[in-house]
Amino acid sequence: MTKKEIRRESKERRKALGETQEIEKSEQIRKWVASLPEYQAAKTVYCYVDYNHEVHTWPIIKQALADGKRVAVPRVEGKEMVFCYITGEMDLESGYSGILEPKVGLPIAEEENAFFIMPGVAFDKEHHRIGYGGGFYDRYLEKWPKLKTAAVAFSCQLFEAVPFEAFDILPQILVTENGISRL
Repeated sequence: MTKKEIRRESKERRKALGETQEIEKSEQIRKWVASLPEYQAAKTVYCYVDYNHEVHTWPIIKQALADGKRVAVPRVEGKEMVFCYITGEMDLESGYSGILEPKVGLPIAEEENAFFIMPGVAFDKEHHRIGYGGGFYDRYLEKWPKLKTAAVAFSCQLFEAVPFEAFDILPQILVTENGISRL
């Protein structure tokens, strides 16, 4: 399958879950993430804000804030992405492609020793990842190679194999509602 075909198939699979299953599976994923030693040791968590039938990340963000961690979420600036610290939903506004982003003026996070949660459209068992095609996460992680990375996804987003490039950056950990996979 091509990346375009996999993106379409993954989107259909996610939509087919329905809201109740999305919420239940996202809650199990939150529990798995909170159990990770990398999460527990982190003082700062970088996390995307979910959009369009992705794993619901707001429960992960709320958990991290309740656990006393600093939380940073992404904002797109041109072809680049920056992460800004937030303290709650009131710090977000509609941004790139209608996705909630931190308001302009919030402090930019530039920590090398943080736990980084990334999205993806599709994954395989080797953690190869297909994103949305903008390259934002690969470019960001290239600049911050010491971040401990995890991707969260529903198991329906897993494929036998996905196309990949040599420069793609793989998440060290992949978390689905069924468990945790490590490279």
